[in-house]
Amino acid sequence: MVRFGIVGTNWITERFLKAALQVEDFQLTAVYSRTEEKAKEFAGKYGVERTFTDLKEMAASGEIDAVYIASPNSLHAEQATLFMNNNVHVLCEKPIASNTKELKSLIAAARKNNVLLMEALKSTFMPNFLAVKENLHKIGQVRRYFASYCQYSSRYDAYRQGTVLNAFNPDFSNGSLMDIGIYCVYPLVALFGKPEEIKAAGYMLESGVDGEGSMVLKYPDMDAVIMYSKIADSSLPSEIQGEEGNIVIDRISAPEKVELHYRSGEREDLTQDQLSDSMYYEAKEFIHLVQAGKTESDINSYANSMITMEIIEEARRQIGVVYPADRN
Repeated sequence: MVRFGIVGTNWITERFLKAALQVEDFQLTAVYSRTEEKAKEFAGKYGVERTFTDLKEMAASGEIDAVYIASPNSLHAEQATLFMNNNVHVLCEKPIASNTKELKSLIAAARKNNVLLMEALKSTFMPNFLAVKENLHKIGQVRRYFASYCQYSSRYDAYRQGTVLNAFNPDFSNGSLMDIGIYCVYPLVALFGKPEEIKAAGYMLESGVDGEGSMVLKYPDMDAVIMYSKIADSSLPSEIQGEEGNIVIDRISAPEKVELHYRSGEREDLTQDQLSDSMYYEAKEFIHLVQAGKTESDINSYANSMITMEIIEEARRQIGVVYPADRN
């Protein structure tokens, strides 16, 4: 069994646990929250006895092999480093850090302590994304990657009424690109690597984060167009266009239906059966890597996480999004 601790008692942690508890050899052992009451309440739902309100105590306890971190983005680097320095493997929610400087430090800490560090970006492990990868050759020379993920945030209603919650607060390294746009960027990097040029535009909210934005990225033989938003919805699918056909992906953030359209008019359904608890696949990969003694994922690799962060950082620079973490 791999004994897990969790940092963050929010809805994303609930979703992760629902999925991870289906993975053989996953064992929830400890829960951290800033308040004892909340830690015990959350732990009680899962029959977990061990709770912590002190992260340093949790990291040094020897009671966990790995930790899932789902705290605000701005805390990821500090918390992940603390656990890795205590020889605890880290699965950290996306985005794994606030910027490339923090990510470089995280990778160095993982290597120094010989522990596994992986960014919890779920879609790249899902069967329907792997189906895209395996069938990409069928559409010939790829000429364009198009990804759209626009989802009106429930917290935007509060923002419009004058209350700035964490989701729209730059102190927590948040905003549309970091929270939503990354779901468009990471699969692009996983499939096609690093672009030659990046052009970004976005709408800045008065709080200091981007509400929505878009990017055009240039590759030697193709381009990529990305659209993302936390202040408007979109029903558009995503698509990879090739000279012999195109692959249509229903949701780039969690692909459930994938279809190949050939130029001849013929269509091929590439959809794979997969669990509705989509975070199962990242949890399964992480546990497999821990048990195999690996310190890096081949899929959500350090290189892919770094290129993704470089793209986001450059886009933020062009849009004008600056976090306190950038000034450190």
